[in-house]
Amino acid sequence: TRITLRGWRYWIRPLVILIYSAILLVALPLLVVDLVQDKAKPLTVAWFIAGIFVIVTIPISLWTILNHLIYFTQPELQKPIMRILWMVPIYAIDNKWFAIKFPKAAIYLDTIRECYEAYVIYSFMAYLLNYLTREYELAGTLGNKPQRKHIFPFCCFPPPMGGIFIQRCKQGVLQYTLIRPITTIIALICELTGVYHEGDLSPQYAWLWIMIINNVSQIWAMYCLVLFYMATKEELKPISPIGKFVCVKMVVFASFWQGVAIAIIADVVHLNKKWGWDTPQEFAAGLQDLLICFEMFIAAVAHHYTFSYQPFVIVGHNIPWYRSIRSMFDVSDVRSDVTDHVKQVG
Repeated sequence: TRITLRGWRYWIRPLVILIYSAILLVALPLLVVDLVQDKAKPLTVAWFIAGIFVIVTIPISLWTILNHLIYFTQPELQKPIMRILWMVPIYAIDNKWFAIKFPKAAIYLDTIRECYEAYVIYSFMAYLLNYLTREYELAGTLGNKPQRKHIFPFCCFPPPMGGIFIQRCKQGVLQYTLIRPITTIIALICELTGVYHEGDLSPQYAWLWIMIINNVSQIWAMYCLVLFYMATKEELKPISPIGKFVCVKMVVFASFWQGVAIAIIADVVHLNKKWGWDTPQEFAAGLQDLLICFEMFIAAVAHHYTFSYQPFVIVGHNIPWYRSIRSMFDVSDVRSDVTDHVKQVG
């Protein structure tokens, strides 16, 4: 058994392929049966089509994650990368595919997705910082650069270049990591008490106000990420940062704004009855879920290339399997950074 476990890198991929194939043999017939029994109703057709995309998407993401585990040679870079890669399966399965089938449970599924979304933004910033601090004396490097120009109103209090600039950018990202889970929990409580009304633009319901808070927090986090990238783009060139920035922004930020736009359109153009949804809000949520299932396939392919495991392949390097998995789920760095951020703000 000991020899077999030492050679886990050679048998783990065939095993995962075998397990996933077995799942498909069960899942595909069930999808078809459900479609036939419901007489191809619009909601069921949407769920079936989304399911096909999810079935194709998941193995792409799992394959990339698995190879990072196998060639886990640079933990400080690969740990945040694997956290980012898990975003696609979580978005596609837990939140979007199940939400199409069970729209009443969407708010509860959103809770998981939105908390992980904040985790991904933190992980991306951690990935950039880990690379830069490993390769450069970052505070000194930035301290020798000219002051970055800021857009209004941020130009009124620009942080000086150097260590303070790094800290401000990091805090800008961390505030979203804290605020998003808090607003998600508030949204869940509001839903349970009947005052949430997702997609309803009326100011008497909580959805509008929570959306505004999330927007402000998200814009600030995005601005800090862009600002940090603009200040360090020369140093980041070896890791091809543009594709990575686009992947994270499109999945996290663009999907959020897409959902807001669809909610506004659905509130004005009442198409819900035609397509089988009971309310405009359910129509908006269902359409958003369906679109994201399509988009996650594109995201999985993009992640496979932009967050590739190939740069980390070292022949003869054989890390124990339990160490790779333990590192992937280790959140001690997140806990430490969030604690420090709360202390500094407080």
